[in-house]
Amino acid sequence: MLRGFYTAASGMIAQQRHQESVSNNIANANTPGYKADQATLRSFPEMLIQQMGSKHVPTRKGLNLPTSRFIGGLNTGVYAQELVSDFSQGSIRETDMSTDLALENGTMPDEEGSLFFVVENEDGEERLTRNGHFTIDGEGYLTTNQGHFVLSNNGNPIQPNGDDITISRDGTIQADGMEAQLNIAYINDVNNLAKEGDDLYTLEEGQIATAAESGADFQVHQGFLEGSTVDELKSMEEMMNAYRSFEQNQRVLKTYDESMGKAVNEIARLG
Repeated sequence: MLRGFYTAASGMIAQQRHQESVSNNIANANTPGYKADQATLRSFPEMLIQQMGSKHVPTRKGLNLPTSRFIGGLNTGVYAQELVSDFSQGSIRETDMSTDLALENGTMPDEEGSLFFVVENEDGEERLTRNGHFTIDGEGYLTTNQGHFVLSNNGNPIQPNGDDITISRDGTIQADGMEAQLNIAYINDVNNLAKEGDDLYTLEEGQIATAAESGADFQVHQGFLEGSTVDELKSMEEMMNAYRSFEQNQRVLKTYDESMGKAVNEIARLG
């Protein structure tokens, strides 16, 4: 009976984490460049059940030979293994704001490869983002909405000193008295990226290469933003299915609890 408790409880925990990921997707459906997460559920290792016994052999010494019969497998629950992000190209919409940039992937050298803007976090470390909703801060630097500096290909913050800028398709920024090249990074396997918040990614394994070094093809669209990869209708359907599965496991858990209560309070009293 306790195995049933654990199985139902693991199903509730897994569906709760699934619903949290779907809720986060819906909340970021309008976040530029956001990549939707998909929770992958996996069952715990299967247990093999065998019936053990013995067989009497009618001999002078009366031998008993051990026997076993395979009954089948038993799953012991499910868990949320990991979150997998959808790094496909989002739709591009026009905003007519000079500091809004949309990064469009062209031909990638690797099937799992993608391109990113390089920014600097509050600790001075390089991070990656697809959110091109940039702005000009009080000191004239090009930053994200969270205040992270957008970096050039030489690793320095870009300072246009105003929003009267022109950005070409290859990422060249021109303003009054300055010119810089956006640092567009190429990651050959996006599965090695981890989300950090503020629409930033960090690379867990491998190395960051520039788009020029990798030979990746891209275009930067000024006055445009890349949309998220969240399918809102599908996400709502997933949320309802996760909620129903959670309720079903909850009812199973309640049934086991009632059975356990009877075993303790009624059957034990008969003894």
